[in-house]
Amino acid sequence: MHIGKWAVLLSVFWCLLSGYFQPLLLAFGLVSVAIVLVVLKRMDDVDQAPKQVRSGHRMFRYTIWLVGQIFSSSAHVTKLVWGNPDKVSPALAKIPVKNIPAGNRVLYANSITLTPGTLSVDLEEDSVTVHALQKSSIEELEQGSMERKITGIWGENK
Repeated sequence: MHIGKWAVLLSVFWCLLSGYFQPLLLAFGLVSVAIVLVVLKRMDDVDQAPKQVRSGHRMFRYTIWLVGQIFSSSAHVTKLVWGNPDKVSPALAKIPVKNIPAGNRVLYANSITLTPGTLSVDLEEDSVTVHALQKSSIEELEQGSMERKITGIWGENK
């Protein structure tokens, strides 16, 4: 069942990204998905504990929230770049991640990177190093609203 979910997810993803439905490109997609599934199966055999594809309302809530964050921060970065260049104040800081379960820290770091104007540079045991175009973005992360959202949606790791 685990491999089947990944096969469907990867196939849909391939079709959405390519946008072409010609036999040659579909064959390339099929071969690519098959290679990934073989690697995934081998990894599962070594790991002995296959991870399940997350699905359901939590993924939907997270996706909707993240897309909203991406649009709002894109508008902010656009105003920042097209506006007065004096407002750009690059900053680099370490944000603590002690309250985020270990399995969700990568999700948190990737969410920071997907949000325009911020970039996760390094993820360590208890912190993530973040570069931002504006110091206020670092301050928002330090206040913990994104951290609370991630832990609220995904909760504790089981």
